Amino acid sequence: MSLSRTIDNIAEIPVSALAYIGDAIYEMQMRLHYLLPPRTAKQYHQLVVSQVRAEQQAQLLEKLDLTEFESDLVRRGRNAAGSAPRKVNPHIYQKATGFEVLIGYLYLTDRDRLDQIFTQLLSHIDPPSP
Repeated sequence: MSLSRTIDNIAEIPVSALAYIGDAIYEMQMRLHYLLPPRTAKQYHQLVVSQVRAEQQAQLLEKLDLTEFESDLVRRGRNAAGSAPRKVNPHIYQKATGFEVLIGYLYLTDRDRLDQIFTQLLSHIDPPSP
C-alpha cells in the first residue's frame, strides 16, 4: 500500500475536502520548518500554532504570486468557507480557507508548484531561532 494516494478525478473532490487536506499539509510543513533546533513540545506547539492561525494564513496568502487559475481556486475556497469561529473575523476565515484549498489542491495535483509556494511562504516567516 502506498502512502501517497493518487486521485483520478480532482474535480470530484469538494472544496471543503481540499481545505481539510490543505490544513493538514500546511501544519505538517510548519512542524518540519520548526523541527530544528530541538525544542520542548510546548515551544514546538507555540511556534506552529502562530503560523497555522487563520490570521497568519490570510496574511501569507496576500504575499503569494499566484497564477490566474490558483487565484480562481482561492476565490472558490473563500466562497465555500463555512461559518467562522466566534473569535475570527469572517473575512479572515474566508481567506484562510482559500489558502488551505490552494495548498490541498497543489498537494494532490502538483507537488513541484507546492514546493514553490512553500518556498515563497517560508521567505515571509521568521526563521527558526534556538
